[in-house]
Amino acid sequence: MEPNSYIKTAVADKIATITFYSSMSNSFPSSLLEELTTAINQLSTSNEITTVILQSEGTGAFCAGASFDELLAVQDKATGKRFFSGFASVINAIRKSPKIFIGRIHGKTVGGGVGLAAACEYCFATEQAAIKLSELAIGIGPFVIEPAVSRKIGKTAFTSMSLTANEWKTANWAHQKGLYDEVYDSIERLDLELTAFAKRVSAYNPEALSEMKKIFWEGTAHWDELLPQRAEISGRLVLSEFTINALNTFKQK
Repeated sequence: MEPNSYIKTAVADKIATITFYSSMSNSFPSSLLEELTTAINQLSTSNEITTVILQSEGTGAFCAGASFDELLAVQDKATGKRFFSGFASVINAIRKSPKIFIGRIHGKTVGGGVGLAAACEYCFATEQAAIKLSELAIGIGPFVIEPAVSRKIGKTAFTSMSLTANEWKTANWAHQKGLYDEVYDSIERLDLELTAFAKRVSAYNPEALSEMKKIFWEGTAHWDELLPQRAEISGRLVLSEFTINALNTFKQK
């Protein structure tokens, strides 16, 4: 784990909270993705909890997606696939967990961060939590997260987001399309409502929640193979001259 990033897990009253942090606007190096997958898998086997809140640290961005530094360091297709498989592992870990995941999206989120929000069963957001799929602008595409995002907002809205790669979609847009379930004007109000909701959900019959989770994710068993295949596409494209030039241009801004 890099010194400027971490995963924290806390458990209280049948509710677990996973908090991630990276000094680069909560973007994900591969080590942080591995830590997040491990944390999710560990909580998934716990009999003490039924509900997991996924959040990030701070009041700025919720998640800036993939680490640009690590993307620029990719030298071959295998390394590229391994990096993008990190997001695949996190999404599949949430999908296969018997626990209910609640996303706390307090600020802007890009790329892989949108995928994390889409993988949660229920999302609370603030009005500041605009979203963007910027991948085409840097020469790749939101391949790994597409199944999770399309499942939530539909292929038409996903297409719109993908092709407007430089454009922020508002939190209200995300709410209308189904990515966010509730949107509030402040973090304080968000936390008040999220806490009350999580307490209600955690009081439900654990067996009923586990069975409902299976229904929520019906028809996605093939994602174990699909998402790594998508990671391979991104891993190949990240080596292109277009992407290398685009990443360097973004870093210089």
